[in-house]
Amino acid sequence: MNSALFVNIFRFLLLLAVQIIVFNNMNFFGYISPFPYILFIILYPVNGNKSGLLVASFLLGLIMDMFSNSGGIHATSCLLLAYFRPFIFKFSFGLSYEYQTVKLNDVLTPERFSFIFVSVLIHHLILFVLEAFQFSFFLDVLLRTILSTLFTIILCIIIIYLIKPNKR
Repeated sequence: MNSALFVNIFRFLLLLAVQIIVFNNMNFFGYISPFPYILFIILYPVNGNKSGLLVASFLLGLIMDMFSNSGGIHATSCLLLAYFRPFIFKFSFGLSYEYQTVKLNDVLTPERFSFIFVSVLIHHLILFVLEAFQFSFFLDVLLRTILSTLFTIILCIIIIYLIKPNKR
């Protein structure tokens, strides 16, 4: 087994544990709920196994659903984020993605920020739409999506800079 697999397993377990223990208990003003556990999907290697990412994303969401008692909305939103990830990469990075030269845990550039932003926005929009599941809650879903996306992006950027390896 190579070290990339161990890093991904460790990242999976650590982000899941931190989400369950710390961030599941946070809800600011009834509209802001942070979900930094999706960093596993965001930071998964570009040239990694695509079907492995889909399975791992489903398991990540399924475990979150079991601990949140949320009936499958996390599994669905994680699986759809993992499925749309190559399209988000092409949107954000263009030709750099085609040549597999993308590294997300480097210096924050506009391309990296747009990738993180679109990924978190898609995840949160799917999550909150499935949670409400009524058109009458459209403004509530929109407000929760925007505020939670902003807060989660800030947390994700902080976490990325905390776990970023030092270059010497």
